Amino acid sequence: MKINKTLFAIAIATALTLSAQAQTGVQPSPDVPQTADSDTLTAFGRPIRLGESVVSSFRVSRKVMEMPASMIVSGKFDIQKQSAFTISNVIGNEPGVYMGRDGIWATSVNVRGLGEDRLVSLIDGNRIETATDLTASLSMIDVNDIERVEIIKGAQSSLYGTGAMGGIINVITKDGHFADKTYVDGNLISGYATANKYLSNNLSVNVGGKKLYLRVSGTYGKADDMRTPQGILENSQFNTSNISAKAGYQPAKNHLIKVQFQRNNSWDVGIPGGSTFPTKAEARYTDIKRTLVDASYQISNLTDNFKSLKLSYFHQAIDRNVLMYPHSVTETKLPNGNIQRQMPDSIAPLASHITNGVQLQGTFEFADNNTLIVGTDLWRRDISADRTKYVTMQVIKPDGVVAATNKIIRGETPLPTAYSANAGIYAQDEANFMDGRLKLLTGIRIDANMIKNDTVYNVDYTIVNGVLNNNPAGKAITFDAGKFNTLSWSANVGMLYKVAKDVDLTANIARSFRAPSLEERFKYIDLGAMLRLGNPELKPESGYSGEIGVRVWRPRFNLEASAYVNRIENMIVEAHGESIGSVATMVNQNIGKALLYGFELKTEYNVVDNLVAFLSGSYVRGINIEDSSNLPSIPPMNGRLGLRYTYPTVGSVDFTVVGATAQNKIASGEVATDGYLRYDMSLCTRRFDFAKVLSIQLFAGIDNITDVAYANHLSTNRGDISVEPGRNIFFRINFGF
Repeated sequence: MKINKTLFAIAIATALTLSAQAQTGVQPSPDVPQTADSDTLTAFGRPIRLGESVVSSFRVSRKVMEMPASMIVSGKFDIQKQSAFTISNVIGNEPGVYMGRDGIWATSVNVRGLGEDRLVSLIDGNRIETATDLTASLSMIDVNDIERVEIIKGAQSSLYGTGAMGGIINVITKDGHFADKTYVDGNLISGYATANKYLSNNLSVNVGGKKLYLRVSGTYGKADDMRTPQGILENSQFNTSNISAKAGYQPAKNHLIKVQFQRNNSWDVGIPGGSTFPTKAEARYTDIKRTLVDASYQISNLTDNFKSLKLSYFHQAIDRNVLMYPHSVTETKLPNGNIQRQMPDSIAPLASHITNGVQLQGTFEFADNNTLIVGTDLWRRDISADRTKYVTMQVIKPDGVVAATNKIIRGETPLPTAYSANAGIYAQDEANFMDGRLKLLTGIRIDANMIKNDTVYNVDYTIVNGVLNNNPAGKAITFDAGKFNTLSWSANVGMLYKVAKDVDLTANIARSFRAPSLEERFKYIDLGAMLRLGNPELKPESGYSGEIGVRVWRPRFNLEASAYVNRIENMIVEAHGESIGSVATMVNQNIGKALLYGFELKTEYNVVDNLVAFLSGSYVRGINIEDSSNLPSIPPMNGRLGLRYTYPTVGSVDFTVVGATAQNKIASGEVATDGYLRYDMSLCTRRFDFAKVLSIQLFAGIDNITDVAYANHLSTNRGDISVEPGRNIFFRINFGF
């Protein structure tokens, strides 16, 4: 289905018309709750006042409306209202944020045309260092464990260093709390989705008092292959589990110690092939784990001006085990007339990624209108990987008789054992002028990055019919041992000016950087007919960006609109390199200069009592300035339009139309995709309490009501999924006790 871009122009014009109506002075009814609790506001059918949401990704707690930045906040209620089982499914509905897929379970995120390698992903402020091209980092976070997801769009913060060129995704997990009286409470959340028979159960228990609290949570989920409008998507099943624990302790007044443990484990996770149905290569994560341990010690109100000092440490490990079955046969005619037949049986890559980090940060308030944050952090990522190939090799005579059969095991190291260490110092100042009408947020950061790697060979050993050979023919060095040092800086200036009590203008300029990842420098992936190679000589990327925006925070009407431009120098892309013999290569290269620009819009309007209309849309364009070619992995223009009706004593229902235009401005090797419209519906009840000991809340809905077949452009261009899931009926029940 072709979707014309005028659809979105009409939608924007409608939003501006509603804005004009809202400015005529429509006031809220007396029963509108004046609170930042999105659950309560949604239950009454009023616009969710996103500007009232409190965020912490700027390392200081502030309301969204108080920050001169493009931000998105998705809370636990938003997550429960959807059928999503990964974070990417949830935030992929927000303007400027797009979801890609490496499978059904394994998803990825793109912000304003930049993928995960140009985003900083955090869990409670701790970096997630991802794996390779099939990272699935955000899929390794239990959605039942999430309090909210905060997204800073664009390079609008210098607090986090390398990689924050496209934005920051900070996942805040649920926590316990202190109380004057000892308490015990908990939740049981159960859900089911029909499209892949996904069944999930989560149990959490909280206990606490004046000095100590503890929260423990566990989840188990299992899904079969996904049903699409074209049939079953083979090899898309998964199993997942999660255990987490958080504890807080107050040893003295103004002193707080917090510790956390998370263990996410998924297994038998299918990675569908490039074409949905033909029998071909099969791959799956046999086992993929993420373990996080972190601890912090914070002292508050040291002096009148020295508001807090916090020391924190984290350790995170990601272990991936993959099993691939090529299901392919290649034959080569030998000079003597015989045929050599090669049949790869299986390939088993595995990798370990360990990140350790420490941070010291101080917060100062030298005046009522000025807050200064200064800090330093150090983190190091270690990687080790190996790959084992199992191959059957036959020699066949011209008459078809098999002359010889050899069983070969080939040991390889696709990435050298290496580490990347980063040390940075940063400062952020927040100042108010003109009686609070003007706010300036400025930040600067300096980072030193060091990368060190061992020597690595194209093959480590072979075992032919049980005989080990540590020096097989053709063994050669692919990457010499090396050490690389870089020094980089980033800075940002943001301005917020209140034109009126409920109307803001914002402007941001920023300079960002990104050091090449270990995978981009050193990967060596032999696909048979093609080699994918890293490049140790890659230069760091640097970005220069600007943004302007307008925001309206009326009680019955919200509007956020912005336009941005992002210029990246030495952008790293995968491009065709020189062939090695008859084997083609794809090599990571700096392409010079790239330009991304676009706009975003999000609005909600309380049309009449209990009825809310909402609209969002976004567009991004990416080009290589050097030759005017299109950048890869650029999503199409897309948006959402919907209505929410609430019956206050019962619950609410949402009806949403999700759409995207065709995307034919594609890079070499990509596939164009058609536009589409998809219709979704969801409903939720208010929370019903019984005898003050039990509460129940129900969620249900239908995704893709008309069962339309469509392609997600970012998923298609990764070669994994050519059609998205079909009609999906889901429900979820939350028991509180």
